[in-house]
Amino acid sequence: MSVIDLRSDTVTRPGPAMRRVMAEAEVGDDVFRDDPTVDRLEAMVAEMLGKEGALFVASGTQSNLCALLTHCGRADEYIVGQQAHTYLYEGGGGAALGGIQPQPINLEEDGTLDLEKVEGLIKPDDYHYARTRLLCLENTTNGRVLPAGYPEEARALVDRRGLSLHLDGARLFNAAVKSGRSGAELAAPFDSVSICLSKGLGGPVGSVLAGKAGFIKAARRWRKVLGGGMRQAGLLAAAGIYVLENHIERLAEDHAHALRLAEGLAAIGGCEVDPGAVQTNMVYVGLPADRLDALIEHLAGQGILVYKGNPMRFVTHLDISSEDIDRTVAAMGAGLE
Repeated sequence: MSVIDLRSDTVTRPGPAMRRVMAEAEVGDDVFRDDPTVDRLEAMVAEMLGKEGALFVASGTQSNLCALLTHCGRADEYIVGQQAHTYLYEGGGGAALGGIQPQPINLEEDGTLDLEKVEGLIKPDDYHYARTRLLCLENTTNGRVLPAGYPEEARALVDRRGLSLHLDGARLFNAAVKSGRSGAELAAPFDSVSICLSKGLGGPVGSVLAGKAGFIKAARRWRKVLGGGMRQAGLLAAAGIYVLENHIERLAEDHAHALRLAEGLAAIGGCEVDPGAVQTNMVYVGLPADRLDALIEHLAGQGILVYKGNPMRFVTHLDISSEDIDRTVAAMGAGLE
């Protein structure tokens, strides 16, 4: 029985074509700045996002942390969503390693932050307070695309108040495909943008941080401080180039599979899901709490892996087919009978 892994879009495996370009990649020592494949990936991302430069790093957490450390100093503050990845899921790195204070605020239903509330949280110029330096947003957030025009409103706010604006765009290209806009258009309002190669795009390792040339120079130093200086990293960068060239447009398939899954689950008693809320590759399903453990065990017995939670998150990706979706719907129905 083949395994259907819906825990995350980070579980994909490189196929033969990706492995071939990795094996054939021209490499050098990237710490000495002489790995041509890393250079090509960084230039490619900078151009795709409309930025002056870019930096290849090991992970999305390291990318966002490099951004925090570059934008903020010790005893500075960044405003961020209470449920955002840069606050909730990155081990408190900004505080632990940079002495940077997070100021979290609850996300709105559409993944935005209420900008009036954000402005109210910006600290006055008084040494009793941490210095507010940065606003962090995320696109997508739990599969939701930031509404058109909202990033520009955030840009106007930070310009008025003298802050910088960072985007955790781990799944930015999901947002681009869904909205019909380019990565550069979505990235334009932001001083820095992080994209992940190993989530929706299906690469094996790595993220890229983009911004102005001076910002990237400073972030490169922080990457070294964080232990992120990699040597013959072109082997990994080649995979990043491959997914950027081959896996962006196909994200629409993942979105269609997620909608198909939501519609199938909506017809099952005990599943609370709104197909109209599915925008990209994530489906959230409310389930009877007293049946959750048994359901997960039942699905595992059917070769279907899910991430425990309620609502339960299902994530589609390039290793999930329409047949896998139908098999999952059938297994969920049987498990909730």
